[in-house]
Order: sequence, then structure tokens, then C-alpha cells
Amino acid sequence: MNYEYYIRQAEHIPIRPLGKGSFGCVYLTYSIYHGFVATKIIQKDKYDEKELDAAIQLQNKERQCQFVTRYIFCNIGEPNPILGMEYSNLNTLNVIAKYSQIPLPSYTFRALMKQTFEGMRYFHATGMVHRDIKCDNILMHNPTGSNRVNVKISDFGFAKKVDLINEQTYLAGTIPFMSPEQFHEQPIITQKVDIYALGITFYRLLTHKYPVNCDTFKEQGKRMIQLKSIDKPPEIVDNLLWNLFSQLLEFDPNKRITAVEALKHAYFTSSEAIADISPEQNELASLAAVDELEGNLTITQFDKDPSFIVAKSVINKEIGFILELITSSA
Repeated sequence: MNYEYYIRQAEHIPIRPLGKGSFGCVYLTYSIYHGFVATKIIQKDKYDEKELDAAIQLQNKERQCQFVTRYIFCNIGEPNPILGMEYSNLNTLNVIAKYSQIPLPSYTFRALMKQTFEGMRYFHATGMVHRDIKCDNILMHNPTGSNRVNVKISDFGFAKKVDLINEQTYLAGTIPFMSPEQFHEQPIITQKVDIYALGITFYRLLTHKYPVNCDTFKEQGKRMIQLKSIDKPPEIVDNLLWNLFSQLLEFDPNKRITAVEALKHAYFTSSEAIADISPEQNELASLAAVDELEGNLTITQFDKDPSFIVAKSVINKEIGFILELITSSA
């Protein structure tokens, strides 16, 4: 398929591919109307209205969330459907999760978690379940002119309204991130599957491995049935953090916490958490407050809260080291 032809037909200039899958391709594009956009060209037979439905649900909320990817335009009438999303310029959490050479500072890890849970809280408030939360679907973005980084929950291709009556009839999700109830014969899928997947996402970001990772859905299901809980890995030494993880990775979905409850956990609210905030986080929050006073209308409450701040300098250091590592091993 000539993806660039369809991009030009949509009055966008193709710049470079960002990713490719069985659905089609995502390109970085530019238009005079939208600026730089991540443009998703979907093969007609792979298009699912769920993604657009989810985007519409999110757009209909009164206040947008900076931690959830915003959809900008759609051309469903094209020979191949095209969706335009805001472009995130700093890769995904998976680029950090794959390499253990430079551990994230505790204050950065905490802020990444806090941003993501706020994004999940916002997403779940629409009544939807994402169903494919994983490191690759949490992007990072550095807003122009700032030294802050925001996560962006992305890829709503499996998202749908919660249905507590009908069981799921097809596989949705990525095996190592799937919750125990998703391996049941007649699973009823709730928002708690996203919470478990977030637990696995940050478990992997911290330990650079999965607690359970079998080759097939069937093998993973058998292994999950044998377990009653996820054991504490040696890499996690903070007891408050493990307490949070144990509630995220709770096997009983009825006992698993929500995103709202996670944000209230002592790991984020304790005196230890407050003391862990770095001078740079405080400085960047103060600069955001000044920017707002000077008329910057894009500043939000989270930009002025140092506990939500992820510094660009930290993420650049991580990604820079990883690029050096890849280059040296090539």
C-alpha cells in the first residue's frame, strides 16, 4: 500500500514512518491546519470503529487531560480510514523498560506513575476500558518551550464501554500485561484489567522484566491459574511502593484498587514522597506558575504541582544513554 499517497490526499505532508503493524502504518505528518501530527492509516478491512468511538468519548469531556492522547481529525470516508493524533516526540516507556543500565530516579518514577494514573482516572471516567495498556502504549512528550515531559496514554483500538453482562468473545490485550480474569473461559472485562496492566507496566519499568511471561495465551493462562499472587521482586525495596504494587496486581478484580484510589495511596501522599521531590521538580513547577501569570494558557494544575513533574533532562539522559548503547552494540 502506498501510505504516502493517502496522506497527501488528506492534505498532509508525510515526513517519516513512526510505526507499522497489521492494522497499517503511523506516519509523522505536517499540515498548515494541524501542524505536526501522528497520522494513522488503517487498512480498510482492519478498521474498527471502537478507536474512533473512544476518541469521541474523550473529546466530549469538558476538560481535556494532558496525559491522554488527543485525536485531532479523522477521514473515515477515505479508501483507507485515516486518524490524526497529537504527536508525542519522546518515544514510549518501553524504550526505558528494555534497558536496565541507568535506573530512573525514584522521584521521576513516582511522577511517571502519578501522571499515568491521572490519565487512567480521566479515561475511566468516560465509562470505557482501554484493554491494551502496556509500555508501548504509553508515550512521552516534551511540550514545546518547556523542560517538562508528559506521558500520553495512547492507542484506543481495543477500547470499549464497560459491559458487565456479556463476556468478551475475542482476545484483546498483550499477553504479559493481561490480568488473571482475562484467562477465564467466559471473562467479564471491567476497568480493573487496565489497573492490572498498569501494575505490570510499572513493574517492568522498574525491574526490566515481567513477573510472568509465557510464549502463548494458553501457557500464560495455565501459569496464572497456578499462582495466587505476584511475588515481590528483589528490585523493589520501598515497602510503600510494593504495597501499591500488591494492590494493582491483586488477582481478585473486586479487591483491586481503582485509579482514583491509587492516586490517594501513601506512596504518593506520604511525607517520604514529599521529601523525595527534587529541586528541579520544584523549579520547573515554579517556572510553570510564572508562565501562567504571564499569559500562557496551556499551563495546567499538574504543570504547577512538582509531584507530577517529570524533567526533560532526566528522560533525555535515559534515552541518550540507550541510543549510545544501541550504537555501540551495532
